[in-house]
Amino acid sequence: MKKWLITLGLAFALTACGSSDPDEVVESPTDEETTEEEVAETETDNSTFEIAVIPSQSTGEMQTGLDNLQSYLTEELEREVVVTQYPNYNAVVEALNYNHVDLAFLGPLTYVIAHEQSGAKAIVTIEVDGSSFYHSYIITHADNEWANLDELLADAGEVDFAFGSISSTSGHLIPGLHLRDLGYYESEDQNEFNQVQFAGSHDVVATLVQNQDVDAGAIDSAILNELIEQGTVSADEIKILWESQELYQYPWVVPAQTSDELVTQLQEAFFAIEDPEILSIFGGATKFVEAEDSNYSDIVDAAREFNMLTLE
Repeated sequence: MKKWLITLGLAFALTACGSSDPDEVVESPTDEETTEEEVAETETDNSTFEIAVIPSQSTGEMQTGLDNLQSYLTEELEREVVVTQYPNYNAVVEALNYNHVDLAFLGPLTYVIAHEQSGAKAIVTIEVDGSSFYHSYIITHADNEWANLDELLADAGEVDFAFGSISSTSGHLIPGLHLRDLGYYESEDQNEFNQVQFAGSHDVVATLVQNQDVDAGAIDSAILNELIEQGTVSADEIKILWESQELYQYPWVVPAQTSDELVTQLQEAFFAIEDPEILSIFGGATKFVEAEDSNYSDIVDAAREFNMLTLE
């Protein structure tokens, strides 16, 4: 699911979690709301078009694709476009809520929070080899004797388990909810495992499992596939113990007040992208396709059940 969502180093992950809590759900806008008239005015002037992306791999590895996307959209929109990597998931939600960015690439959970809080709209997603779906995996090292999740949970008291980010759909929400339903997990501090940690990103989870620094971890299926294809992770050293239901891919999201005209312009621009440098950093995408809010209804239900939504 996302080559560009792949190789975030440990040092960057720690930096991103620095002085503020990256897992704190931001509040919806109040006195800083932007009117439709103000948004329309920014759409027609020559102001910079701001794009936010989640920093889930090292800047150097994704920079060529981001630079190409920035140049391409500058030409297509006929205005300056700037792509910025934000420090964590919820910083992007806040930027959308207060109209500080014009477009953002989010995980499904992060998107539904933004949609619930400020009406942000999903307009585009990725397709990989003809599919706009991925899964959450729980993985272990191939040398471990567990053949499935039930066998691992039988030894839960001896298992060190790693999630990605607490705000990640496939790295925490979906596997965490499943483990909670089975009676093994409520939070980092309340669970039946020997230890639970948040590694901060999918690639770090894969590295921890491969190096046997943890016994099992939750990861995005497409990211794991990308890591294996890159040679960063060896398929011979990873065993999949559990696979979730299908999850709809990461959306590109605009603020609620964005005009239909601009949405159409953005969609047409993304649908026409064929540059492999751009496509590759978004989970090895083969193309961009249309997305809408209804695609993420199952994530809304899961987030509500796991108390990760702030509803009006």
